[in-house]
Amino acid sequence: MTQDTPRDPIHDVPEGIEQLLEIMRRLRDPEGGCPWDIEQDFATISPYTIEEAYEVDDAIARGDMEDLKSELGDLLFQSVFQAQIASDKGLFDFHDVSQSIASKMISRHPHVFGDESNQKSPEQQTVDWEKEKAKERERRGETRVLDGVAMGLPALMRAQKLQKRAARVGFDWPDTSHVLDKIREEAAELEEARDSLTQAEVFEEFGDLLFVVVNLGRHLGVDAEEALRACNAKFTRRFNAIEDRLSVEGKAPADSDLAEMDALWDAIKAEEKARKA
Repeated sequence: MTQDTPRDPIHDVPEGIEQLLEIMRRLRDPEGGCPWDIEQDFATISPYTIEEAYEVDDAIARGDMEDLKSELGDLLFQSVFQAQIASDKGLFDFHDVSQSIASKMISRHPHVFGDESNQKSPEQQTVDWEKEKAKERERRGETRVLDGVAMGLPALMRAQKLQKRAARVGFDWPDTSHVLDKIREEAAELEEARDSLTQAEVFEEFGDLLFVVVNLGRHLGVDAEEALRACNAKFTRRFNAIEDRLSVEGKAPADSDLAEMDALWDAIKAEEKARKA
């Protein structure tokens, strides 16, 4: 397409998903699309897809519904983008993606779309959901217990899913006391590694300790990823408060010392607890 070639007005395409699909098709058009969009592939777009999913989660955590609407659109665009790349390669298109998830939802909800009773508890529905997912994995040739746990998940989340899968076949501690014993054991091994072993061994022992801590969270009904995310937010909030109080005195953290900042931290923590009381 030359600069003098008239372009079809995008606004003539019906608004909604059809317009979005057409926008994506034109962005990837080798004869007049966007050079950046044209050169992308599955691997280069994947980090953006993950980032948009986290931004959706962030908008939800902040309770910002206007931003959530925008971020859901960004996430939808990532699906459209990946589907267009697949279509360009002759693999599948967005319609195939939509049909795939529709078929999956119908299959996994026989109590809604089939002849099973819908008078089930949420717990029983979860059990049935997991059974159906297991059948799907088997059809894909994933016969091992841990098959299908995505490699690209955040590490804490993947650890929790791996442990949950293993627990289904009885590979699990019976209660939290055993997990706490294991945490103490792993902490001792890490201390030993720190004092006498190589950095590679310290690395391995540290990973072991994290893995067991995730297991403790699972036994306590705590999602490790969410718990650490909340802790990150708490740390950020309190450290920002330290900065604010130092700023009143004309100081920055670099002008302070650990003793002063630690005292401010304790004061801020106590104030937060008092407000909650």
